[in-house]
Amino acid sequence: MKPFSEACERNREPIVAVLTRIFADRKRVLEIGSGTGQHAAYFAARLPHLVWQPSDVAEHLPGIRQWVAEAGAANLRMPLELDVERAWPDTAADAVFSANTCHIMSWPQVERMFAGVSRILPANGIFCLYGPFKYSGRHTSESNLRFDASLRERDPQSGVRDAEAIAAVAEREYLAKEEDIAMPANNRLLIFRKGHLHA
Repeated sequence: MKPFSEACERNREPIVAVLTRIFADRKRVLEIGSGTGQHAAYFAARLPHLVWQPSDVAEHLPGIRQWVAEAGAANLRMPLELDVERAWPDTAADAVFSANTCHIMSWPQVERMFAGVSRILPANGIFCLYGPFKYSGRHTSESNLRFDASLRERDPQSGVRDAEAIAAVAEREYLAKEEDIAMPANNRLLIFRKGHLHA
């Protein structure tokens, strides 16, 4: 059975509406944590000027391959294995996209992801990070509060991250936050650019 995420179906249109603008002058995107592969298949079809490179840990690759094969898009690549804990694959990109990854990672893994993104991106490279975030330690909704509690119950090292802490980690890696865009269902899309220490 091909993996399926209801959340991907719901959020793909609002996300791609922003990516159409943000990635207008980009050529190659690395997606970190492609999950089911649904976003990759949908975004590649909607952004035909981009080469879209999915990636994830080994256990998710078979499902992603199914979505990629079914999409049949010339600009969509087969997924790479990428685990932030290990050496990253040798790939070039002028943009990176990641959805719903920070809250399922440990904080050291979040830091490693930003370090890896900074290594891959050239100057002026863009990193788009989608998901729920806290602000000044406060959740933006009751549903996010409950979601955070359920994450931490399953894995105490995971949880909804503080947007200010994320921005601080990004800045250490020469990734300045340029935009913070409100999205449906109490999510955000954070846009970082490499090479400018101050937005």
